Amino acid sequence: MPVVSPKIEASSPHVMNTYGRLPIALSHGQGCRVWDVNGNCYLDALGGIAVNTLGHNHAKLVPALQDQISKIIHSCNYYHIPNQEALAKKLVELSGMTNVFFCSTGLEANEAALKLARKFGHDKGIERPEIVVYEKAFHGRSIATLSATGNPKIQAGFGPLVEGFVRVPINNIEALKVATANNPNVVAVFFEAIQGEGGVNPMHLDYLRELRALCDQRDWLMMIDEVQCGMGRTGKWFAHQWAGIVPDVMPLAKGLGSGVPVGAVVAGLKAADIFQPGSHGTTFGGNPLAMRAGVETIRIMEEDGLLENAARVGAHLNQGLARALAAELASGAVREIRGQGLMIGVELAKPCGTLVQQCADNGLLISVTADTVIRLVPPLIMSEAEADEVIQILCPLIRQLLQTP
Repeated sequence: MPVVSPKIEASSPHVMNTYGRLPIALSHGQGCRVWDVNGNCYLDALGGIAVNTLGHNHAKLVPALQDQISKIIHSCNYYHIPNQEALAKKLVELSGMTNVFFCSTGLEANEAALKLARKFGHDKGIERPEIVVYEKAFHGRSIATLSATGNPKIQAGFGPLVEGFVRVPINNIEALKVATANNPNVVAVFFEAIQGEGGVNPMHLDYLRELRALCDQRDWLMMIDEVQCGMGRTGKWFAHQWAGIVPDVMPLAKGLGSGVPVGAVVAGLKAADIFQPGSHGTTFGGNPLAMRAGVETIRIMEEDGLLENAARVGAHLNQGLARALAAELASGAVREIRGQGLMIGVELAKPCGTLVQQCADNGLLISVTADTVIRLVPPLIMSEAEADEVIQILCPLIRQLLQTP
């Protein structure tokens, strides 16, 4: 049933105009469904942009957070925070890495990774360290992470950007070798295992293995941004694990706290001791509420088999989309359906930003990124029946858009 958007002002004089918002205000949710202030119901295939790992109002998560709030919400890092150690120990166990720094967002985690790489270079006597980054990458909107990002549109107006980056195309090891030939200042390679904002573009598994070998050969840090594609979204804890490799640095955020802001930088042996007291810090990072959210999220994911669910339901959704859009795929009007697990991109041969509102009008929340790519990153609790609902709502709207001149 089509829904009626609530009467909400397009903009507010009191809120800075930084988002192109839909005229929807959500009031509450349950599982993979949310309701707006007018009582309209939506199937959530966006998950707060890959954040709401456990969906909404999860029966195991909510009481745990309520318990923590009743005890202590924030404690600064002057003191030990027991759940920091508990969450760090679990992330080390799941990743095969060494230790963890906690912050609050993916941007902060990526910024910390860039600092790690520069300090790694300086410790080796390199005065002007350089980091390899990728076309179409997205790592955040601070000046440094914006400089690492590969999107000229969002960089425009914020120059001069930070120097020290070498940009290359994805999945082309020869291009990387050419771009870094005879450059002794390169200290790290920084990339998303699956690009999110750039259009759900996966790094090929063979490329990841070749890159791991090259980093070992040249003594570079391999830094994998798992902010969007990590935390079980692809059916493994971290997307790079499909290639059987282990990075040296791994930023995390988004789904780690199921909606409570949590960021982390996981380091392997090569990077574990680069930061020392005074090298880096944060006020909110690692606070008791955030750490409890991370500990409980992983516990519930393990108890409820959500990695297996993400792999199974993601494959079902991917295959269902391919069947429903078979004619459009054959004609090239739909260029590709790609991704893994519950991180799926449907690329069209024309801009499709209007689908965000059209889907919402029909009770489905999605996003469009890179102008032509429909991005689906629902909660990892999504069922096959709910995946079928996504297909039933989305595919007719895609066909309608493609038929419009």
